[in-house]
Amino acid sequence: MNNLVRFFLIIVVVSGILLGTISHLNTSQGYSGNNTLTVYNWGDYIDVELIKRFEKETDIKVIYETFDSNEAMMTKIQQGGTSYDVAVPSEYTIDKMRQDDLLIPLDHSKLPNLKNIDQRFMDLPFDPDNKYSVPYFWGTVGVVYNPSKINGKKITSWNDLWDPAFKNEILLIDGAREVMGMGLNSLGYSLNDTNKKHLQEAKTKLDKLTPNVKAIVGDEIKMLMANEEASIGLVWSGDASEIMSENEDLDYVVPKEGSNLWFDNMVIPKTAKNVDGAHKFINFMLDPEVAAQNTDYVGYSTPNKAALKYLPKEVVEDERFYPSPELTEKLEVYENLGKRNLAYYNELFLQFKMHRK
Repeated sequence: MNNLVRFFLIIVVVSGILLGTISHLNTSQGYSGNNTLTVYNWGDYIDVELIKRFEKETDIKVIYETFDSNEAMMTKIQQGGTSYDVAVPSEYTIDKMRQDDLLIPLDHSKLPNLKNIDQRFMDLPFDPDNKYSVPYFWGTVGVVYNPSKINGKKITSWNDLWDPAFKNEILLIDGAREVMGMGLNSLGYSLNDTNKKHLQEAKTKLDKLTPNVKAIVGDEIKMLMANEEASIGLVWSGDASEIMSENEDLDYVVPKEGSNLWFDNMVIPKTAKNVDGAHKFINFMLDPEVAAQNTDYVGYSTPNKAALKYLPKEVVEDERFYPSPELTEKLEVYENLGKRNLAYYNELFLQFKMHRK
């Protein structure tokens, strides 16, 4: 019995030494509570050199984690298992998160670089007065296509996609709001429409698009379009920019009926342990030169007006990615439809996918 007691005592002592050593190492490497910042962002959505620069300038160690959907991000924050200090949700998710009391109000006095954001992208309905969020990137949903593979035809309308000549030539992103929104916009309805008759009408029209749809895919749409596996794709503008950088034969258009104007914004979740560090990180990302470098790396449109002078002229004057005010007026931000309406969108989208099979 005495030997057994001694054995357990040795285990306890050794464990304590190991834990102390690990704690010391973590602290020396920047993992103590006060000088660590946990950032939760979309995959490949920041220039890693900027993270290194922030760490060097502030002596704050950044732990960077990624998510692949707003829903996954929000669920993890709701569960509270990890103390995220900064997250980057999309506009309709920000609306949900603030309603569910998952966000900490921003201290604008700690964000002097907020003045650099274009006022067109401030004080939007999903976050009045930007109490909880700061714009990070913005863009549109539209059509990337290869004119040479569709006999030189020019796509200007959502309804062009129903042309029988495009049989088995279209790739769609796997998103209920995007695909249902396309159907609604093609009929002249709002992409936030909750009228069930209109939604059924959109789904019926989408069913008629089925012969033209080659596949409904995720991130691989970028590789597939760049490699000319299809002629037409429903994509986000940032993906279109990346695809076109790989294949110069492709073009991108926001259909004339209008489309989605989306935003990804930086927020501080209720799980935050380093609120001061979170403000420092957000303000750092709002610096014009930092924002320009990040924009050049990611390829999406920046809401940072002061950053535009650091970007190539051909980029900021490209109306495919920085649309004119006339087109911008036709674009809609996704609204929080509520659980019941969103479930109905998802149900109709699933029916559309099943119809294809």
